[in-house]
Amino acid sequence: MSEIIWVAVGVCLAFSFWNGFTDAAYSISTIIATRVLTPIRAVALASAGNFVGLLFGGAVAATIGKGIIDTADPAIISVMPQIVIAALLGGLLFDILTWWLALPVSESHILIGGLVGAGSAAAGTGVVLWNGLVSKVLVPMIVAPLVGFTVAFLLTVGIMHAFRRRSQERVNRGFAKVQLGSSFFAAVMHGSNDGQKFVGILTALLLAAAWIPSRDAPLWVILAAFGTVSLGTLLGGWRIVRTLAVKITNLKPYQGVAAEGGGALILAVTAATGSPVSTTHAFTAAIMGVGATRRLSAVRWGLARRIVLTWIVTMPTSAVFAYGTFLLLALPNGWVLLGGIVGLVIALVALRPMVRRKLLARDEAALAAAGGSPPG
Repeated sequence: MSEIIWVAVGVCLAFSFWNGFTDAAYSISTIIATRVLTPIRAVALASAGNFVGLLFGGAVAATIGKGIIDTADPAIISVMPQIVIAALLGGLLFDILTWWLALPVSESHILIGGLVGAGSAAAGTGVVLWNGLVSKVLVPMIVAPLVGFTVAFLLTVGIMHAFRRRSQERVNRGFAKVQLGSSFFAAVMHGSNDGQKFVGILTALLLAAAWIPSRDAPLWVILAAFGTVSLGTLLGGWRIVRTLAVKITNLKPYQGVAAEGGGALILAVTAATGSPVSTTHAFTAAIMGVGATRRLSAVRWGLARRIVLTWIVTMPTSAVFAYGTFLLLALPNGWVLLGGIVGLVIALVALRPMVRRKLLARDEAALAAAGGSPPG
């Protein structure tokens, strides 16, 4: 029994790392887009901020650990390791697909959808705490992007009005220094939300296995969860950085401060209330709110619609993937089949950069043959 628990812990920490790897975009995209910091320095700043986030957000860990499914139900306790594995690996398959397409997807909702799907497969939908799911997840899922958009919009308008008599060059130079603080604050709030989610699920797993006496997370669990998130952030998710910071709208330093401030304020409120809101929702909506202050056409609404559609399908799709993964684990050779699927996915992720380089080379060669600009 102990072996499967350690496997579940390993899967959880791997997902935590992946969360940091892809979510590096959400706290550093604006400071890279405004050219205040180089990507490597911005990623280092975000990694440090994510780790500092372990000091906040304990309410989020409690919601994940006991507020989504009834982790005290005997039917859940008996198969908690399988539920964690199915929830995370099932959701990870969908997560990798969206990463391949460079779409900002919410790992928070992947995790929550995965818990709902795997828990339902294990003990039926009766173990799902629907009231908590609605009040702590679904309502913030709708409200957070709207508030983030509005707060960032108003902050940008306020800054523009307050400094309207100053030269734009001086304003941007001054706000470039301010953005160092706002970006670090955004990274801390990112860690307080996303890192605590994995603290919550690890604590629920260990409590079900009777490895810990209460829901108080051991120090090693907290350090492991935040360490893997920070390590993933250090390695970064550069395609999604480009999608958020460049493709949606172009930003100046004062706009970057407004976007980071708006998104981080929303995350601070949700961390305090125990709502595991999506950092994707908060920061993407804030960036869109900043872009809308220039004119509505400054925001790439076509891409924004694709992102919103991805948000809508994330939770139910992750639940379906997790449900199927739990059933697969119950088969006689289920672990072997799941291992083969995971290996295939890892191979595809490893091959992706090479495939992309070949496609770019082919396109450049075709352009040169047609009389366009030569490659390079």
